[in-house]
Amino acid sequence: MQMGSGAATAARRRVLRAFGWAALSLMLPFSPAAWAAAPRSISLYHTHTGERFESVYFENGEYVPGAIAELSHLLRDFRTGDVCPFDARVFDTLYALNLACGEGTYEVVSAFRSEQTNRMLRSQSRRVAKDSLHVSGRAVDVRMPGRDTRRLRDAALALQQGGVGYYARSNFVHLDTGPVRSW
Repeated sequence: MQMGSGAATAARRRVLRAFGWAALSLMLPFSPAAWAAAPRSISLYHTHTGERFESVYFENGEYVPGAIAELSHLLRDFRTGDVCPFDARVFDTLYALNLACGEGTYEVVSAFRSEQTNRMLRSQSRRVAKDSLHVSGRAVDVRMPGRDTRRLRDAALALQQGGVGYYARSNFVHLDTGPVRSW
């Protein structure tokens, strides 16, 4: 009996969820205790502003306030200039994906959106959520040059740390710190 594409997708998601952290832990070079203490860094390039960030954002067991502020500024609403303190767990997800898929610089397609920007985008596309986590600094849309975006999506799904959206046509992955879900 052949599975339809919807059934195949559901089966694939069940397998990814079943292995989740176990599969990812095989890719990560250290234990959860080492993860908690290890310095973490990421490299970002904002496609709309041309700005870059490449630095440590977590060390000595805590987030580096200056780095988090710099990241929040980089990920501001580029249309209005509004800045929102970003949820640092987004950066942890990006860091974990680097460990799983190989280090590189993420291209930021979208990050924080003001309510005004989100309303404007919703008026142009039904794919923009009314209660988007972009509005609260809890979501980022990224890709990595030279990396298959499907691989980033699959590794993010294995993390089970929030929402993961895959936009094949636009070649980016949405990551957020909301409930675990995918689309």
